[in-house]
Formats: sequence, structure tokens, C-alpha cells
Amino acid sequence: MKMKVEPVSHKKDEKHVTWSNHYSIGIKIIDDQHKGLLDFVNDLFNHSSGNEEEERAYFKDVIQVVVSYIKTHFATEEKFMLATKYQGYADHKKAHDAFILNVVQSVKDFEAGKRLVLEKFAYFLKNWVLSHVAGMDILYAHYFKKIATRKTDGKLSVTSADIK
Repeated sequence: MKMKVEPVSHKKDEKHVTWSNHYSIGIKIIDDQHKGLLDFVNDLFNHSSGNEEEERAYFKDVIQVVVSYIKTHFATEEKFMLATKYQGYADHKKAHDAFILNVVQSVKDFEAGKRLVLEKFAYFLKNWVLSHVAGMDILYAHYFKKIATRKTDGKLSVTSADIK
């Protein structure tokens, strides 16, 4: 998987992502984690100064936390998919694994001394997160809504009785 890089923009607002309900999956813990990923993307853009030394120091300080956060997020999604017997689980897991390998390779390249352009890495993460949420995560969200039971308070909930 190659990093897709958008043309460099000099307008701050074109880079940053503001959360909207358009990105919502409808599962609070997952939506909150997606918000956290987008906050990280925005933070990467905020630290994209063009100064290689500053960018390397920032990346070194945060990347392990980010990788851990991403792995936790993927584990959360996968737990829901397995618990509900979501048929798209295998493809979704492959997409997660490929993404992790790509990020880990970027970290290894960085640790080996290769030049890191923080803005390119930020665009890669932004594009991947937004396209993944819109393209793959929305599929399990539709599935969850389809199998969920509406409770007396009006909220949807997936229980063992809903899983066939």
C-alpha cells in the first residue's frame, strides 16, 4: 500500500478536518475514537513546519502513542464485528492490518534516518481515515443498525438475541 499524497496546500483550513455527523458510525466509543484519530491528523498538520529537525522531534515523541491508539481502535471495531458475526470482518481486518503495516514501515524508515515529510504523512493518515470510515466502517454501521433491537428508551442496542 503506497501513501497517497494530496498536493500541498498552504491554506490551513484545507488540511484540517472538523468532525461532523457525516463521519458518525453511530457507536459512541468508535465515533469518539475516530474523533481522536482526526485530532491527531490535525495535530500533525499543526506541527508541519517544514523544519526537518522540529518535525522529526515531534514525530519521535508521538508516533508510538499514535500506533498504540490505532491498534486499540482497530481492536475495538474488530471486537464488535466478531461479536455480531459481521460477514465483512475478514476484509475489514485485512484493511486494518495493511494500514498498520504501512504505518509501521513509515516508522521503520524514520528510525533508519529516512527523511520524513510530516505534512505528507498527515495527508496519508487523513485520506486513509476518511476513506476507510466512509467506505468500510459505514458497512458495519449499516449492519449493526439492521440487526439491532430498539429499546424502550428509543435507542438501538445489539444484544445476543439480535445475533443469529
